[in-house]
Amino acid sequence: MSFTAIVKDEVSKLDISDADKISELSAIVQNGEYHNEIKIVTENNAVARLIYSLFRDLFSVYPKVSVKRGYNYSKNMLYTLEVKKKVFEILKCLGINGKVPESFIYADEALLQAYLKGLFLMKASVNDPKTSRYHLEFNLDNLEYAEFIKDCLNHFYLNSKILHREHRYVVYIKEAEKIGDFLRIIGAVKAVFYFEDIRIYRDHKNMTNRLNNCEQANVDKIIETANDQVKDIEFLKKMDVYDLLSDKEKEVAEYRVKYPEASLVELSEIISMETGNKITKSGVYHRLNKIRQLARKLKEKGKS
Repeated sequence: MSFTAIVKDEVSKLDISDADKISELSAIVQNGEYHNEIKIVTENNAVARLIYSLFRDLFSVYPKVSVKRGYNYSKNMLYTLEVKKKVFEILKCLGINGKVPESFIYADEALLQAYLKGLFLMKASVNDPKTSRYHLEFNLDNLEYAEFIKDCLNHFYLNSKILHREHRYVVYIKEAEKIGDFLRIIGAVKAVFYFEDIRIYRDHKNMTNRLNNCEQANVDKIIETANDQVKDIEFLKKMDVYDLLSDKEKEVAEYRVKYPEASLVELSEIISMETGNKITKSGVYHRLNKIRQLARKLKEKGKS
């Protein structure tokens, strides 16, 4: 079962007030077909059961239900619910009289949340957070309704946007935190816990990878610098000027050649332990820097 189906299954079973049911069913019917009859199609069995119960509880109407296999040999079943009684009365009660619902349907935040829940059941898909990207979208029929839904979502600061795709309008949210907020808004508590657990794990994993990459870059830099220092020492020996170095500088030079992959901190600790003469990282750097300056001076002199 997809993550979208799991979320729809969860929110379909929530217990809500009759007022909220009106708003929820309004979004569902608005995104179905309605003229002389109301016709709603869904692939989700739990959603079909919910729609049936909403018509029954609110209007004492029992939709005709038919089931058939989905298009293009899809494994999913299509559940079609048809209502032919009290159609005008139902549409009026649901505030459906145009491309957007009447304002009483979303008059307060609770009603608006219920409306968005109904919309999610009919028109939304949300990526499993285990996938490579976070994405929640609503696939809608017209621009006016898409603008209305965008405003509804952004009432909760979800930063939703609209994309025109062929003859459809997609209202989408791409930020992981905002998608988690939306799931809370529609009451998908279990889905929120799952989503947040995966998001935190992924963020932690990405942070670990960044730190590892940073650490590797530092290691590569240390090795590169150490190799340059060894080359400077070998150059001084080749030019027969190694004895120009002080005893302390020769000592550091010998340990650098012996431990070419050690960092300055590690080198200072090794020298201090093996010789009994304490030297700091700064002291090691200072002596290696003198060696570098002498090697550079000789190289520049050789070019002139």
